[in-house]
Amino acid sequence: MNYCRVNRQPGAIQRAMKRAIVIAASLLCGAVLPGHAALTEKQLNTLDTIKQDVSVSSQSYQIIESLTTEVGARMVGTPGADLATDWAVKKMKMLGFDKVWVEESKAQLWQRGDLSASIIAPYRQKLVAIALGGSVGTNGKPLEAEVVFFDNLKALEEAPENSLAGKIAYIGYRMERHIDGHGYGKAVGARVIGATTAAQKGAVAFVMRSVGTDTDRIAHTGMMRYEEGVKKIPAVALSNPDADLLENMLRRQEPVIFSLTTNASGPTGKTVTIANVIGEVTGSESPDELITLGAHIDSWDVGTGAIDDGIGIGIVLAAGHYIATMPERPARTIRVILFAAEEIGLVGVRDYVARHEANISNHMIGAEWDFGNGQIYQLEPGVGPMALNSIRDFATYLVPMGVALAPTNTAKGQSDMSLLGAAGQPAVNFAPDGLDYFDYHHTENDTLDKVNKQALKVNTAIYTLFAWYAASSDVNFHQ
Repeated sequence: MNYCRVNRQPGAIQRAMKRAIVIAASLLCGAVLPGHAALTEKQLNTLDTIKQDVSVSSQSYQIIESLTTEVGARMVGTPGADLATDWAVKKMKMLGFDKVWVEESKAQLWQRGDLSASIIAPYRQKLVAIALGGSVGTNGKPLEAEVVFFDNLKALEEAPENSLAGKIAYIGYRMERHIDGHGYGKAVGARVIGATTAAQKGAVAFVMRSVGTDTDRIAHTGMMRYEEGVKKIPAVALSNPDADLLENMLRRQEPVIFSLTTNASGPTGKTVTIANVIGEVTGSESPDELITLGAHIDSWDVGTGAIDDGIGIGIVLAAGHYIATMPERPARTIRVILFAAEEIGLVGVRDYVARHEANISNHMIGAEWDFGNGQIYQLEPGVGPMALNSIRDFATYLVPMGVALAPTNTAKGQSDMSLLGAAGQPAVNFAPDGLDYFDYHHTENDTLDKVNKQALKVNTAIYTLFAWYAASSDVNFHQ
């Protein structure tokens, strides 16, 4: 088969990425150095079998269905988080992982209470809002103050000192929709430090338009931070339609009075036990050399965590399961890591890196899923120069599946895996279509019905192909 042939079947990803794939294919097919051996016929035959089997399998979807039905939301410190740990251990054993264990550590506990928000002047309107993770509350008492509008975080930062005394700062920046999700980076800064910035200007509360691309009357939560020595004020996000409503009132150039009441929300000062859940499919020849696949097991307390990060859990567990059932095991061990407490600051992976720092050199290469709902369209490597040709060979194989090779070699791993990358683990970053990801991200709408089943099958096949390829290879991806 000619693996430089472009897949021209119809489909949104194929059409959107057609030019990129053609360019990548031409580069890939001419990129191999003289004397360099490409994938062998035996490797290609095995890859073909994996692709054929996994591309039609519903295993990853069944895993997500099990997780969302039997566990649901998995916020740190809640019964759901403990249930998720038990579920993951049992599921890994059932799926044929040879070794399964947990690594426990501690995290700070934050709790969400009831919240009500409304505009009481000049026109009464009930609003849909949600507390940001880490926010303090109002101790169950109404907080009422005039709203001051800012276009973005920079505008708030430039406000004069004490100019917001006794008022509520509101940032109305609307997140942009992009296939790679880069609009998130432009919007999320306000969520993280907006409350502290507003407090420094004298504000009594901070309100923002949700970091999301939807038009549903559902608000998006997410982690925020307070700065030591700065007064802690409540921080909430409005649904996009309610942000529109608030801004329509502000345009009337009359004082807009916002009312916020939250009960028992905020940091508790307590710590809770968290657990990374780890499973291995032991290699047949070099079991100490590890190929890592990652996802995070926690979720916010809204929705059922189907997309964030149920998709990742389904993909990496299904990949491990398929390879565990193959008649011939690859040489290296495949280690699947379900990281704890990603949503509150990558806490679980920090513990993992500290525990395994001495043997990071045995972590040959890794990949994580923690973004997207559509089909993968690009592979970006982050490997040593001597290993790059091997990655190009593998990337060439993926071209007919709609995957282009990025022109860079700077991948460090996504989300949790980025800390492993910083510690020295080579990585591959797969870029999926994320156009609708931030419609559901951190909301009550993150539920099983939103999962793109067809894309999930293709993406599971790609991760399984990658895991087997890397585990069966004798290439040192560090070099």
